[in-house]
This record gives sequence, C-alpha cells and structure tokens, in this order.
Amino acid sequence: MFKVIKVVSFIVCLFLNDSVKTHPSSDDFANLVSKLSPSVVNVFTVQKPKEQENSNQLPLDNIPPQFRDFFKNFPPGFPFGPPQQQRPNNQPQNETPQALGSGFVIDSSGYIVTNNHVIEQANEIKVKFQDETELEAKLIGTDKLTDIALLKVESKKPLPFVNFADSDKARVGHSVIAIGNPFGLGGSVTTGIISAFNRDINFGPYDSFIQTDASINRGNSGGPLFNFDGKVLGINTAIFSPTGGSVGIGFSIPANLAKPIIEQLKKFGKTQRGWLGVRIQELTPEISKSLGLKNEEGVLISMVNPNEPAEKAGLKSGDVILEFNGKKIEDVKSLQRTVAESAVESKAVVKVWRDKKIRSFTVKLGELEKYSSVDEKPETKKEDLTNNEVEIDKVGLRLMTINKTTRQKYNLNKVISGVVISAVKKDSIAAKSGLNVGMVISQISQKNIDNPENAKEIFENFIKRNADSILLQIYEGDFSRFLVLKLN
Repeated sequence: MFKVIKVVSFIVCLFLNDSVKTHPSSDDFANLVSKLSPSVVNVFTVQKPKEQENSNQLPLDNIPPQFRDFFKNFPPGFPFGPPQQQRPNNQPQNETPQALGSGFVIDSSGYIVTNNHVIEQANEIKVKFQDETELEAKLIGTDKLTDIALLKVESKKPLPFVNFADSDKARVGHSVIAIGNPFGLGGSVTTGIISAFNRDINFGPYDSFIQTDASINRGNSGGPLFNFDGKVLGINTAIFSPTGGSVGIGFSIPANLAKPIIEQLKKFGKTQRGWLGVRIQELTPEISKSLGLKNEEGVLISMVNPNEPAEKAGLKSGDVILEFNGKKIEDVKSLQRTVAESAVESKAVVKVWRDKKIRSFTVKLGELEKYSSVDEKPETKKEDLTNNEVEIDKVGLRLMTINKTTRQKYNLNKVISGVVISAVKKDSIAAKSGLNVGMVISQISQKNIDNPENAKEIFENFIKRNADSILLQIYEGDFSRFLVLKLN
C-alpha cells in the first residue's frame, strides 16, 4: 500500500513541476499584465440626439440571437443595457455614449484597433488610456465583413503598443489573457484557454473565430486576446450567451485574419479584396459521385458572373475548384478567404475538375468592393415567340422555352438561360427532388441547355441507360445551385 501511495505522489509531483514550467508565477503574470495594460484603451462614442432615434436596434440583426454581440452598451432601459452611472462624468446630458468598448494601440504613432460595431455611426470617438488620458480619435477605415475598425489619435509622446502574434501557431489549450472594458470597468483582466479554432457563427463570409473560455462581456468588444508571450492572438468580438453575461464561450478574430485588413485600412482607408466573380456551393457526396470525384473536397461553381474575372479566364458553372494558387480548397469558406486575401489585379492559377479531368486556368483577379450583384444586361439575340413546351413523363416535368413571355410570367432575370419548369407532376421524381414551377434548368450533366427538346433528349438518354441520377444546375430566382435528381 505504501509503495502505491509513493508512486502516485511521484506522479503528482511531476505534474506540479511541469505546471510550474509552463505557467508563469503570480509575480511573472502580474508583471506581464502591467506591461500590456497601458496599450489597451477604453473606446466610447457619441451620437447627436437626432441620431438616437433608432439606437435600440441591435447592431448585428443578421446573425442568430444567441451570437449577437453582447458587448455593445445600449441606452439605459434597453434589455441588457448599461446602468445610468456608466455615463462619463464630463458627458453632456443631451448626448449619450452609444458604445463603451475596448481597443488596443498597435504602434507608437497612435493607430488603434477596435470593432466596427463599437464606433459605427458615431459622430465623435474618444479613447481613454490607463493613466486617464483622454484623446479624440479619427476614424481611418472600417471593414464591416470582419467587424474591424482602425482609429488614429495624436499624442505628444510615443504611445505604448503591442504586436500581433502568428495565430496559426496557437493551439487548443494554450493559455490566453483578455484585457478590456467590460461594463465600463476599464482595465479588467481575465484569463482562460483557447477552446477551439475556425468557429463559424454566421456573422459573415470570412468567419474563422478563435473560441475562448476567458471571461469576456459587453464592453470587451474590440479588445485584445493575448497569448502568454504578450502578443495579440485575436480581437474579442462576440460571445455566446442566453443571458447576456459570460458563460465561457467567447469569440475573437484571429490575428492572421486581421493583420492584412488593418494594413489595407492604414494604407487605403478601406479594404481591397480579391474577387473571382463566381457563385459557389459545397459539394455533397451525391454531386461528387455524379462528377466522378473520389471525395467532397473542392467547391462547385454554381454560376459565373458575366464579364467578370472568372468568365474572362474561361471558368464555367459546373467546374469544381480544387486549388487556388497552389492551395488546396476544401470548402466554401476556405475559397472565400483565400481569394479575399489575394492582391487585386494579381494573377491566380486555378485548378478545376471538368469533364473528369483536372484543368488549369489563369485568372486576373478583380476587386470585391467594386462589384455588387450581377447587372441585368440587355438581351443580345431575338427570342422565339413560341413556347415549345415538352413533357418528360418518367421524371414528371414539363419544360418550356425561355422567351419574352415566359420571362415576364415567371419573373426571370435577363441573364438567365436554359428552360423553365412549367409543371411538376405530384409525387413524381421531380417533385420529390424539390423542383418547382418557375425554376430554370440551365445545365443537365454539365451541358448547357437552350431548348426543351434538347433537355428531353438528354433526360431520355440517361433513363435508357438506367442511370441512378443526373446532375442539374437550376436557378431559383437569381440564385443558382446544383442538385442531384435521383432517377431510380
């Protein structure tokens, strides 16, 4: 019995000794916090009374309620809003601070990083340092897609600042420190670990958040998440909370995602993201099988925007993007981020899967900010005035020519080509696959369709061969996607 206890004691001692080596002592930790805190600032903004009319609107209504940012301080009386005493002492009674957030200095000349939602629609932005110095801040630029804002203050002396870490080197379980302004309590310090990476909370197309259990609350928005080397791993942005308080699930923008955006804001006052000009969707096992792919890695092009970079380079809807500039593309998010991080007007080599072969195309990238939705272009050819309707009984579809009459009847965009579904038989293969009247079939088995007779011929060839399924490209409204129609 004594020997067992001795062995266990030895193991415990080893564990404790290892902990001492990997975690700083109380004094070491306090020294680190003391060194970092002067670079972290409180950010508050002011709006004129006229602009307070809609101040009760949540800033991030487009994301699920549980992921909405609970850091932003709303007017008194609003659910989860701040108490009255959070008004700065020198604040006039006819003006209300619309956000009490956090930020951090990234160089001695006075550039400060925070969240866009903290300073959005502000008439005046001020920052307060640890020594109670208060300076007016100028807005240099913002990026709503990642919720990043860059400010600049003028100081008579060099300001203490912090550097970014390489967030790709961080690991789950690494210790982190959050310093910020929760509930207006400036200079608050909490610690925790990295809980996960690449979290998608449906905030935007570039979601790739670091998840942490370090306690962060309203007012931590825009503040830094440090590693134990004293470098910024991320920008604290949102929490998951059913109550409005911290439950140990917080989200930070990774440093490696933020750094290029901040450099662009500093240089141009705005972002300049690469743009390919395609609409894309995830591959499913059924679609991969129909295209002859062994797995679901890659991204399917569901639509190529007219006269934009991808079309000019020769990419087509139905292509599967496998690589972009030598980087393997595993899903939609990875392609969006990789393209966005590429330089505008740079040339990118894109490898795609087409007709069961790998092909390479060189694309000269455009600029995301210059493109919006696809413009409607005037028709370049005369349309047949007859409907040329055909029926495919086995599938349960009736197809019709797209012309001026059918475009008006089904409200079809002028750039969409193919055949329109005019009827779907109840309980048919088409109905069970989700096809509806008014949808447009533009491709069948990666072949462009321009008339109903052509579509019927392809369908019947697949049926005669007893094929299990057939790949369709469809338009529902202005949005394109691929689906697998199971024939058996």
